[in-house]
Amino acid sequence: MAVFEGAGVALITPMKANGEVNYDKLEEILEEQIAGGTDAIVACGTTGEASTLTHEEHLDVIRHTCKVVAGRIPVIAGTGSNCTETAIYLSVEAEKAGADGVLVVSPYYNKATQKGLAAHFTAIANAIQIPVILYNIPGRTGVTIQPQTIVELCRNVENIVGVKEASGNFSSIATLMSLADGCVDVYSGNDDQIVPLLSLGGKGVISVLSNVAPRQTHEICASFFAGDVKRSMELQIAAIPLITELFREVNPIPVKAAMNLMGKETGPLRMPLTEMEPEHQELLKKAMREYGIL
Repeated sequence: MAVFEGAGVALITPMKANGEVNYDKLEEILEEQIAGGTDAIVACGTTGEASTLTHEEHLDVIRHTCKVVAGRIPVIAGTGSNCTETAIYLSVEAEKAGADGVLVVSPYYNKATQKGLAAHFTAIANAIQIPVILYNIPGRTGVTIQPQTIVELCRNVENIVGVKEASGNFSSIATLMSLADGCVDVYSGNDDQIVPLLSLGGKGVISVLSNVAPRQTHEICASFFAGDVKRSMELQIAAIPLITELFREVNPIPVKAAMNLMGKETGPLRMPLTEMEPEHQELLKKAMREYGIL
């Protein structure tokens, strides 16, 4: 049984003007996401600026998310680190907080071998009881989790159940699906590739777009699963111009700008991320207007 099917939002972390986490705003955004049909909450991932949260802030965001969501939809906690012991600590605490699963990115900067990756993920999974979703994003980490490694982990470690695939390499993803024979739950990590990945047997998407368009992103997946592939495809294509602008600068710079443009007051970014360039904001505004969310 998959941790979730459909569109899980890779949730931003709202900040106050002074840079502190805004927990009141986080609660408000969580309620909006649930009301908008989001199928799961992914807290403290890349989009949630986890890399600039202290460990206690990181865990407090996960705890607050689990408390607010209160079992209405699954909560998946981002708990990855390039230090195995840190990832274990965050994962254990996320389980205690009530998370339904964890999303664990491949160790960045270290550039571990496939053997090292397997040992890292196995150690984390063995420390907890809840499901583990691997996160393959070589563009950020400098290392690729190879299809065979993913399949072997999902077959041999009971609670490693799937992968968020953000490599963009569909030849590799097709190989993964072929080797897996159904034993790996695969989620798109790229909003412009939801339907192509679903067509290969994917379970859904972990989405940046869902922050600003939860209902539409949910419907891309729901339509596909209901057999209306044409509508799913049309919804995917309609979102492409907005998705392009949401990645005009590095994530989550544009999506936080978009949410602020929508009046959601999600606050500033933490350095080294900086505010979106004015000319890029204009392109973002245009795409949002054309998509009907501004």
